[in-house]
Amino acid sequence: MSAPSVENVVIIGTGCAGLTAAIYTGRANLSPLVLEGPLPGGQLTTTSEVENFPGFPHGVDGFQLMQNLREQATRFGTRFEQALVDRVDFTCQPRKLFAGDRVILARSVIIATGASPRMTGIPGEKELYGGKGVTTCATCDGAFYRKMDVAVIGGGDSAAEEALFLTRFASRVYLVHRRDTLRASKIMADRVTSHEKITCVWDSVPVSVEGVAEGAVSGLRVRHLKQGTEQVLAVKGIFVAIGHLPNTGPFAPPLEVDEQGYFKPAAGSAVRTHVPGVYVAGDCADHVYRQAITAAGMGCAAAIEAERWLAGHGG
Repeated sequence: MSAPSVENVVIIGTGCAGLTAAIYTGRANLSPLVLEGPLPGGQLTTTSEVENFPGFPHGVDGFQLMQNLREQATRFGTRFEQALVDRVDFTCQPRKLFAGDRVILARSVIIATGASPRMTGIPGEKELYGGKGVTTCATCDGAFYRKMDVAVIGGGDSAAEEALFLTRFASRVYLVHRRDTLRASKIMADRVTSHEKITCVWDSVPVSVEGVAEGAVSGLRVRHLKQGTEQVLAVKGIFVAIGHLPNTGPFAPPLEVDEQGYFKPAAGSAVRTHVPGVYVAGDCADHVYRQAITAAGMGCAAAIEAERWLAGHGG
């Protein structure tokens, strides 16, 4: 059996970071190979409308945006294959990527595997996620809930930030937390508890999302832990803010990750790793911004870095 061919650059992931990297490396005549995982196009494919991506003054459907990026990458010679990388060997050159029994060889690698939002798992959440009232990003979707009541689930800094951001649009923001104090930093907790638009629902856990039959969120049922009673908050939007899980497992080690599991880029760069020719981009390396445009920017940077590295190493 003949040995597998060696790719100039393999990009793992097809969100904004991965597809932008594909566009740039494709235009550089590197013939990139993009490996698609279980959710081609990433999280944006589950978003009905994106209003904050530059160049679309009237917004754009999330699935259509990702389809546009994919077609643009294909135009410049990008190839797509279905493969789920489960382990790597970065001790050799070319680098080895393993997807089950398959071995893929690459001179350079761009990892853009994203991060998956933690979900509560309550009934109705999955059915109404993505354009139907359940979301994980206030920055992305908050403007759709002008003068409506919404709920945020969580008690850390992320939940506090989401709740405060939503006060710009919503009439009332319920912050549902299982304890009687927030886990957020004191300054964030003080801002939340003193804001006239935010009502903290203490000692409570979400039970179910109402509105599945109608196809849109109509309320959030919560259980008050101390009283044992239940209540339905009449909200139109539910923002789950209990953290994200970066999709970095197959690559750590050999790549470094922080205490939350996000990639730790090399000093002085947002995308370089300590392994030469291996780069990271998007939400798998960014737990601060997590926006489509910042992921695209990181994909661009990683592609330029890879192109320059290959030029200096016979690529």
